[in-house]
Amino acid sequence: MFKNKIILITGGTGSFGGACAKYLYKNYKPKKTIIFSRDELKQYEMQNFLSRERYDLDKFRFFIGDVRDRSRLNLALNGVDFVIHAAALKQIPTAEYNPQECINTNINGASNVIFSSLEQGVKKVIAMSTDKASSPINLYGATKLASDKLFVSANSLGGKYSTRFSVVRYGNVLNSRGSVIPFFKKLLEMNKSSLPITDLKMTRFFISLQEGIKFVLESFHRMQGGEIFIPKIPSCYIKDIALALNPNIKLKIIGIRPGEKLHESLCSQAEAHLTLEFKKHYVIEPAIWQPGTNVRTYRVDKRKERGKKVKKDFEYNSFNNKDILKIADIKKLLKKISSS
Repeated sequence: MFKNKIILITGGTGSFGGACAKYLYKNYKPKKTIIFSRDELKQYEMQNFLSRERYDLDKFRFFIGDVRDRSRLNLALNGVDFVIHAAALKQIPTAEYNPQECINTNINGASNVIFSSLEQGVKKVIAMSTDKASSPINLYGATKLASDKLFVSANSLGGKYSTRFSVVRYGNVLNSRGSVIPFFKKLLEMNKSSLPITDLKMTRFFISLQEGIKFVLESFHRMQGGEIFIPKIPSCYIKDIALALNPNIKLKIIGIRPGEKLHESLCSQAEAHLTLEFKKHYVIEPAIWQPGTNVRTYRVDKRKERGKKVKKDFEYNSFNNKDILKIADIKKLLKKISSS
């Protein structure tokens, strides 16, 4: 699908975007991957890394721009086949204290990506979402829910437009910038006597960066337009991550921060009537009619995989997850991450 095609990644210098660009280059041989982001330093550092590692820089295009700027997006998307929308303001406390900035990027920026993709004739777009968008209680989650709704409803725009839009929703990415693992590691390197834990009962979903990339790219093959794809992934107690890093470390309970939940949900009970279970993932069907499709068609995706309806009381959250990692499992994951 991606061979000799042009792919644009918004937020292309982030943890996901940078790793995805390299994965595409090595495994799919695209004609070009466009890195669209607003941070010139990160773009400079990424170019230097690719040059050192002997990547063919002619296969990449670095485009300074902001998803808030629709005219710049229009220019960047000229001739693009596929878009991965990963740009967002993601820090929960930052969003709580700077709500308008979060709205401008996560909602208005999403709208710009949609209409620029339509105007430029992009074939398929997948927007990156988060477990925070399921029954949100913080502004970040609320903006991502609004973004999800925009991308799902974009498939209903008729007329000359043929662009298809879908969403991928998953939990925390292991060892990504700003996540809890590098934060704990940094404190341990500073010889801190304790690690801060918001609540001993707190759980989160986790996925490795490589697994997240593969799932997003596989979703391009599966998508018909309007679906929210959710991978089946493990969860764990945050305290167990701290103890996996250092079994003798003291845990300092600091309380839940503004906008945080004790447990996260990837699919709420309110979404159960729209949810299909496949072997390795779930799909939330669009609540609104999509032109050219029948709701029943989502039970068989473009890869001919078959799904089935979940129970009416189904909820997929980090606490009731059947796959909860133990400390020993987390240690194995951490070892795998450090060796990769």
